[in-house]
Amino acid sequence: MQVKAVLFDLDGTLLDTAGDMGAAANHVITGLGLPPLSDEVLSCTTSDGSYALLKAGIHPELIAQQGLEQLRRQMLAFYGENLCRRTRPYDGVAELLGWLNQRRIPWGVVTNKPAALTVPLLAGLPLFAGCGVTVSADTLPQKKPHPAPLLFAAERLAVAAEHCIYIGDHRRDIEAGRAAGMATMVAAWGYISRGEDPHSWQADLVLDSVNSLENWLRDAFSTD
Repeated sequence: MQVKAVLFDLDGTLLDTAGDMGAAANHVITGLGLPPLSDEVLSCTTSDGSYALLKAGIHPELIAQQGLEQLRRQMLAFYGENLCRRTRPYDGVAELLGWLNQRRIPWGVVTNKPAALTVPLLAGLPLFAGCGVTVSADTLPQKKPHPAPLLFAAERLAVAAEHCIYIGDHRRDIEAGRAAGMATMVAAWGYISRGEDPHSWQADLVLDSVNSLENWLRDAFSTD
C-alpha cells in the first residue's frame, strides 16, 4: 500500500497514561476501603477504560450498591483534575511525531477517551501541536471498534482511508482499522490485556517499540 497519513490510538500507544488513570481509579477504590490496584493490573487494564479499572478493584455487589456510573463519574472527575501528573509519551514518540511533522506527513489521533479529557490532555503536551485531527469517543455517535471514527479522521486529513495506517494497542483498534479499509499495526509496547495474543488480531504488523514503527514508516516514505 501507499501510506499517505498515520493515525494513532492515544492511551497505550502514544501516551503512557496508566499512572494518572490508575491514580483516579485507586482514589475511588481506596475510598471504599479496598486495596489499590497493582501496577501489574493497571498495565493490562488501562486500555479497557474506566469501567474495566473500577471493576478490577471493586466486587460486583459493592458496584451494584454504589452504582457503576456514579463511581465512574467520581473517577473521571478526579482524573480530569490530574490529567498530566504522571502521564508521559512512550520512548521515541516525541522523535516520531517530530519526524512526521518535518516530513509534513498528516497524522492524527483517534481515541475512545471522551473529548472533555482528550482535548485538555493534548493541549497540555506541546508534541501534539502538529496533530491534524483528533477524534474522541463522543465526536461521533459511534466509537471504536466501529470504523466511523477512523473514516471521519481520514476525511478530515483529506486522505483516502486505504492510504492511512492505524496503530493501536487493543483488539478494537485493529477491528476498527480493518473495517475502515486501513492498514493496521499493533503497538505491542502498550496495555495488552492479560491473556491476549496480539498476533491473533489479524493486524498487518505487530511492533514491539516506537522505534520499530518509526523505522517502518521511514522505509515506507523513503521513495517520496
